[in-house]
Amino acid sequence: MNRAALFDVDGTLADTNHLHVTCWWEAFRQAGHDVAMHDIHRAIGLPGEDLLAHLLGNDRDHGGDERLTAAHDTLYATWFDRLPGLDRAPDLLRELDRRGWRVVLVTSASEAELTALRAAIGADDAITATASSDDVSRGKPAPDPVHHALELAGAAARDAVFVGDTVWDMKAATRADVVCVGLLSGGIPRQDLEEAGARAVYRHPADLLARLDDSPFADGSGEGGKQ
Repeated sequence: MNRAALFDVDGTLADTNHLHVTCWWEAFRQAGHDVAMHDIHRAIGLPGEDLLAHLLGNDRDHGGDERLTAAHDTLYATWFDRLPGLDRAPDLLRELDRRGWRVVLVTSASEAELTALRAAIGADDAITATASSDDVSRGKPAPDPVHHALELAGAAARDAVFVGDTVWDMKAATRADVVCVGLLSGGIPRQDLEEAGARAVYRHPADLLARLDDSPFADGSGEGGKQ
């Protein structure tokens, strides 16, 4: 049976969450919306339409959604040539691949963003496939992207571990019956990740790599203590 190592990207493998916060803040400012960066940070990880609903409400003028998203995308694209991958992230993916795990990225990033992110991470040789919110009808925290990732890996939920950095990641994995691991590298507190379903929490990819033999990846069973 195949084993699947499912990974979020922004904040999990690349140090990009705060770039997204800044770009969304500026997009909102240009459109006349006063949205606190703290609130934007807590919404990072949601697909664009859901992020707008979360921050501006469902009763907003939906006619401005496309302009807001385009502004964020244009601002964020200015960083494409220098997006920072997180330390040891490629080593973590390659080690899991070496151990027989099928590595699948589960992301809300657009195709252009994902190309830049994969270049920043630099571990394409270890990545089996990518599952995007564009491939499903509902993005995180719905379980749909995780279910799609499992299909791409040819793995059952019981033979998978999901690694992410937001409560949306944890909720999506939990709803898909997949054991989830939280990373603090995205800036979300440990308690929030645990309350959302994280089985174990690590500081960043390097910390998870160093503790891999005592993590939910140790035997593929989803067992492992909180770190």
